Amino acid sequence: MRTAGVGFRSGASMASLQDALMRALEISGSTAIEALVTESAKSRAPVFKELAQAMGVPGLGVRSEDMAQMMTPTQSQRILDKFGTGSLCEAAALVAAGPDARLVAARVISGDGMATAAIADVEEDNT
Repeated sequence: MRTAGVGFRSGASMASLQDALMRALEISGSTAIEALVTESAKSRAPVFKELAQAMGVPGLGVRSEDMAQMMTPTQSQRILDKFGTGSLCEAAALVAAGPDARLVAARVISGDGMATAAIADVEEDNT
């Protein structure tokens, strides 16, 4: 399952989330995702719901406890202190994509610094 994880500050606009997501999708080499994910409390934010609807995908929330189990290549002390993982967007994408997931786009930051995004996917076994 190809998932886009997003993290964002409370004052982030739709444009901020879209900017971060488009940057991550460009790095991943594909614009197709199956779900948009973030931390469960953040998934109730109107801006997150609006982005999921605009993308035509489910907007999912993952528990902080599940994200805290994820090792992420990007480390933010602020996020580590708050969520127990180094990158909210990377951890959310990895949790939602499943146990065999890998990042195809590590954390990118929106131009205004208000949102982050990462893309996780599971490599298909072609044997």
